[in-house]
Amino acid sequence: MAEAIQQLVLDTLDKHGTIKDTRTLTLPGHADTAASQDAQIIILGALNSLSSREMITYTTQETLSHVLTAEGASIALNGSHEARVWAAVPAKGEGQPLTPQDLEKKIGGEAAKVGQGRAFKNKWVAKEGSGLVKLASTIDDTTQNEMREVDSTGTLKAGEKALAELRKRKLISQKKGQWFTVHKGPSFSTSTAKPETDLTVDMLTSGAWKTSNFKKYNFESEGIPTTGGALHPLLKVREEIRNIFLEMGFAEMPTSSFVESGFWCFDALFVPQQHPAREVQDTFYLSDPATALDPPEAYYKTVSKVHEYGGFGSTGYRAPWSDAESHKLLLRTHTTASSAAILWKLAARCRGEKDDPDVEALAAHTGSTRKTKGPDDGFRPAKLFSIDRVFRNETMDATHLAEFHQVEGVVADRDLTLADLIGFMRVFFKKMGIENLRFKPAYNPYTEPSLEIFAFHPQLRKWVEVGNSGMFRPEMLEPMGFPKDVHVHGWGISLERPTMIRYGINNIRTLVGHKNSIESVEKSPAVRF
Repeated sequence: MAEAIQQLVLDTLDKHGTIKDTRTLTLPGHADTAASQDAQIIILGALNSLSSREMITYTTQETLSHVLTAEGASIALNGSHEARVWAAVPAKGEGQPLTPQDLEKKIGGEAAKVGQGRAFKNKWVAKEGSGLVKLASTIDDTTQNEMREVDSTGTLKAGEKALAELRKRKLISQKKGQWFTVHKGPSFSTSTAKPETDLTVDMLTSGAWKTSNFKKYNFESEGIPTTGGALHPLLKVREEIRNIFLEMGFAEMPTSSFVESGFWCFDALFVPQQHPAREVQDTFYLSDPATALDPPEAYYKTVSKVHEYGGFGSTGYRAPWSDAESHKLLLRTHTTASSAAILWKLAARCRGEKDDPDVEALAAHTGSTRKTKGPDDGFRPAKLFSIDRVFRNETMDATHLAEFHQVEGVVADRDLTLADLIGFMRVFFKKMGIENLRFKPAYNPYTEPSLEIFAFHPQLRKWVEVGNSGMFRPEMLEPMGFPKDVHVHGWGISLERPTMIRYGINNIRTLVGHKNSIESVEKSPAVRF
């Protein structure tokens, strides 16, 4: 069919030189001209095929026409509602007036409801008692005539005002149409043979390529868009923050253990066993398995003693120690649980024990300008970081989720001060493009002094907490075996909130979760702090 229409167009052009209106063509297998829009769509396919081979050129002419709605088609066939009302009621004085209830039964509820008003307006019927009778002996059903005219011509001789009235009554709808004017192209021919698109081995062997007509390359074509994976905005920001750490000489800690024991997540950090953060309202506990393996025995005893009775200059918490509480398994609430385990391994040489090879490699990554004043005590400085998931039993809102990412850094060296920590945080956040910072004194069980870090969110127009920081307490470090002059900076920031600030997102649930569309992920720009 497509080739037959192409041949029709070419033959008509060859005979007449141009086709002024494609509605005058008669398609193969049809008796009438191609006046309908469906016929013009078929012709357009043939024109596009011929135009791509430069055999023709064409211009598009747009038209507006009208078609009948389902109600309009019913009127064209059966008459208007008002005419059906007139036909149903008896003439005045020639019978019992027809009640509205009987009228509905006779012609239907919708026709009776609409038709009565228009029949009264046209003075075709009148009310007599509780029923209706004819006033006019004959009528001219103008609405039906208009429906038939629109159905056959697509318009009305009465003009736009009459069409607007029919559109208002939802009897007709407007429809855009098009037809075409066609001219010969630079490669015009009456042959519909398609040009070759590939140079094959057979053509080269037989020499047919010498006489073949090849399709021209379209060097302006954009081609098919490539599809593939896309990095989520969180991953883009994660990689950028990771590069900042590496640029500043940090080594990345292994933090793949999402499940931790209460000992490493809380006890080793000198968090009291009665602390509210350890309640089920704030922490997710495992039911199977419910308990962890035993931690290193000597270290476990030292930590429990410091908690219950004090030590290393501390009075402790003076509260009973629970082995069951310490052995509970939970989803870690912070990556500091992993940091504590790494610091304990880092202090192995200070305790006179053999180094862990993996931790030795992390420490070797970091240099120091602060030397011990006495004999070598085995301490090696370290700058470590991690970016990984943590879990808290939070109420979800615009800035909180039950699962999120924590960016954590640890710096261990001799004689570090709070000023060093603040200075480092300003440099770190400046590299992220966040310079408007505030530090507020805070309380953490395992750091003293402690600071909360706030950044101004331009979209929310308020200060948003982006991190927590402090200096690890002696009650945490000295049981591990670190010398007294070794201080450790620790800080943690959320990955989600800097991402929200960077991408102008004011609700974390549109960044992570079912409301985050794949299209937004694909189109999110690369991030550069």
